Amino acid sequence: MTIFWAMLLVLLLLAGWMMTLVGMPGNWLMVVAASVYALLVPADSPLAIGWIVVFILLGLALLGELLEFLAGALGAVHGGGSRRGAVLALAGSVLGSLVGLAVGLPVPLIGPLVAAVLFGGLGALVGAMIGETWKGRKLGESWRIGQAAFWGRLLGTLAKTVVGSVMVVVTIVALVF
Repeated sequence: MTIFWAMLLVLLLLAGWMMTLVGMPGNWLMVVAASVYALLVPADSPLAIGWIVVFILLGLALLGELLEFLAGALGAVHGGGSRRGAVLALAGSVLGSLVGLAVGLPVPLIGPLVAAVLFGGLGALVGAMIGETWKGRKLGESWRIGQAAFWGRLLGTLAKTVVGSVMVVVTIVALVF
C-alpha cells in the first residue's frame, strides 16, 4: 500500500508543478500532499519522507511566493503602474493562462505548458493596459506598463516554477533515499 501512496504523491507533485505554470497554487498542493503522505506513511517505512522534508517544502513554497511577488512588484514599480492596473494584470494573467492551456493542446505535453506561460504574460499585459487606460493614461504609457507586467509575470512564473522543480526533486530524493 505504501507504494501506492508514493506513486500518488509523485503524481500530485507533478500536477502541482504544472499548476504553478498557470498561476495556480501548485507549490502549496505539493506541501499539502507531502504533509498528508507524512501522516499516512509510517516513519519506519523505507518510503517515508519525514516531517523535515515537509518543513523544507514549506520553506521552499514560501520562497517561491516571495520571488513571484518580488518579480511582479518590480515589474509594476519599473512600469509605474497603478493598483487598478496591477489587479487587472493579475486577473488577465490567470485568464490568459487558462486560454493558453486550451490553445496549446494540439502540441502534446509541452504545448499547453508553454502556451499557458506565454498567454499568462500576455494576459498580464492586456490587463495592465486596460487598467491603466481606464485610469486615464495614454496608450503609449499603458503599453509600457503592460510590457512591465508581462515581464514581471514571466519572471515571477519562472522563479516559482524553478522553486517548484526543486520541491519535486527534494521530495523524490527523500522517497528514494
